[in-house]
Amino acid sequence: MVEQKTKIIACATVIEEMLPLLPPDIGYEVLDFGLHLRPQSLKKALQDAIDKAGEEADTVILGYGLCSMAVVGLTATNCTLVVPRVDDCIAIFLGSCAAYNEQVRQEPGTYYLTKGWIEVGDTLLDEYNRTVEQFGEEQARRIMGIMLKNYKRLVYIDTGAQDQARYQAYARRVAEQFSLRYEEIAGSNDLVKKTLFGPWNSDFVVAAPGQTITYLDFKAAAHVRG
Repeated sequence: MVEQKTKIIACATVIEEMLPLLPPDIGYEVLDFGLHLRPQSLKKALQDAIDKAGEEADTVILGYGLCSMAVVGLTATNCTLVVPRVDDCIAIFLGSCAAYNEQVRQEPGTYYLTKGWIEVGDTLLDEYNRTVEQFGEEQARRIMGIMLKNYKRLVYIDTGAQDQARYQAYARRVAEQFSLRYEEIAGSNDLVKKTLFGPWNSDFVVAAPGQTITYLDFKAAAHVRG
């Protein structure tokens, strides 16, 4: 029996949650988090990585969601392609789309942080500091005010990683800086575990070799394709 090989392609925030669970025989590649700001560049980087991984791996798992449509149009080149059926990684950190939808129901105007986002420098404070450098403090305050006009809450998702207190303290400072109500909620690695080990049921888009992922795969009731 030929051994099946699996390869993970993930962003820096999601791989943080995968690494503690990842078996040593599964390889992984981390793509630049900044690609999220350029969905077309992210799409190209993902396709290039899938093409390369498919030369050796039978299954390629993406540590991404829909991510501003970046995964739409990706082709499973010589491999089975598995993608969590979520809009973005918040649902991954919370353990399910249902958990994320419940948070949206409670407070739609919510900004989320995790250890991973803080590590890669993708927080409101990082954005504010970059804006100050570019436009000056007064203009930066005005821009951030426009960005956050519909936000009321900052939630730190505790994913159980080490040294949480340091990241929680940072998240608290960000909330205070921008006058957001601060809350902490427990994350869940349920969806991360299923992503790595299955079962790849209705929580996932699964594309067979040669198939291309469509937007409807994320929105249709049945999306495990044969």
